Amino acid sequence: MGLENPSASSLTTEMCQFTILKGAAPVLAPRLGRLVLAGRKPISTPHFVPLTSRGTVAHLSHDVMRDQTSIASLYCGLEDFIEKDGPAVYKVPCTAQESPLRKFICMPDEITLVLGPRRAPPVPCPVPSTNNSVSILTSVGFRQLPASEWVDAVQKLRPDIVVGMADLATGTAAPGVKRRGKMVDRTHAYTRDATERLQRESSSPTATTTTTTTYFAPVLPLENTEQTIYLADLESELRPAIAGLALYESASLGVLPPALGDLPRLVFSEPATPHEVLRDISLGADLLTLPFVGALSDAGIALDFVFPSPSSSSASPSTSSTSLPLARDLWSDTYTTDVSPLSESCNCYTCRNHHRAYLHHLLAAKEMLAWTLLQIHNHAVVDAFFAAVRASIERETFESDIHSFARMYEPDFPDKTGQGPRYFSFHSSSSSSSSSFDISDYAGTKSSPQAQTRRNATQKRTVV
Repeated sequence: MGLENPSASSLTTEMCQFTILKGAAPVLAPRLGRLVLAGRKPISTPHFVPLTSRGTVAHLSHDVMRDQTSIASLYCGLEDFIEKDGPAVYKVPCTAQESPLRKFICMPDEITLVLGPRRAPPVPCPVPSTNNSVSILTSVGFRQLPASEWVDAVQKLRPDIVVGMADLATGTAAPGVKRRGKMVDRTHAYTRDATERLQRESSSPTATTTTTTTYFAPVLPLENTEQTIYLADLESELRPAIAGLALYESASLGVLPPALGDLPRLVFSEPATPHEVLRDISLGADLLTLPFVGALSDAGIALDFVFPSPSSSSASPSTSSTSLPLARDLWSDTYTTDVSPLSESCNCYTCRNHHRAYLHHLLAAKEMLAWTLLQIHNHAVVDAFFAAVRASIERETFESDIHSFARMYEPDFPDKTGQGPRYFSFHSSSSSSSSSFDISDYAGTKSSPQAQTRRNATQKRTVV
């Protein structure tokens, strides 16, 4: 059954508009854009989408997030909410114009809510996906999420953007030839069936809601030749039903057909450092998820970088034999009496009101305020970073600015030395026998096994 429905296509355009302000759509190059969804705060791209746990940014209460951050979008994983039959998120009373998900997590109307089947980054599941379902991990254990249940959830929760279901290999081993073939066939079937059902029921005269969800179709982290039929279907039959693309490695930006070049691209490549973020942006990424932001806050590490480089000449590495650190581990005794702000260039609430010695004291005392202040600061640094990136693209100095940034800063973040504040059951796999937890294992940082596997595969492939 085809999806050629002009009225549905115009509805998608009306609810979600993405405009490329600078940069050619089909070319592997940085580009400026503006994503506008009806009733939501416009998002200038490139930008990042903060990650949540059960719909909340870790350590940030709603009033703190509203008053002390510039967060305009959030990513939620359905597996966070469906740990048992009849989950509470489905029982929120709403009008036809309201989103049960938004009401359940108490987010204001201007925040764009992105919903995917799994958390980002996902925890590997011991049981593989099937032709009709994907494996997920809820707070009470592993189970299968049927494709039909996923579409039901989207229709009930009504997020602003839904990331389509995909069969992804989340383990450390690269999938074999047969496994890759199944990944493509299943993802193609998930996408075709979900878009067809969502389009049919949203245009039905008996529809009970007036809200429309924007669908981002997944693109697998595989070679172009392995998903040719699926990509061709996305640019032809399925094109009226999709309003964006979700990619799982930056190399996938090179396999996109030119006809899909005008769509916004949400990339789940789990970059481990700002250097890798810049690489993804240089290839045309519009929106990215950055697990390292929350992971570093948990680890007691404060970000300390600006793009393209610090304005003070005294900070130039030409006067020193070492590069500048990307972040500071505030657990270190070095900061016991340091009354400098966390970052000299930052103007966030934390840096205006507190200093490194105070944060060091809070961490040593295991005060929850430490991680709240760190989360405010780290999100502010990354927000300023992306604003500077957009300005650099506008000036057409992005390429030279990347080289300047690489020369100025160290390649990696400092190692974690302190103890994080929390432990979630989904942070460890069922096969793990260790009771200890290293936040970097599942946070998309440099030691994340699945992220490292994808980065190694990306480095071996040539983007044409």
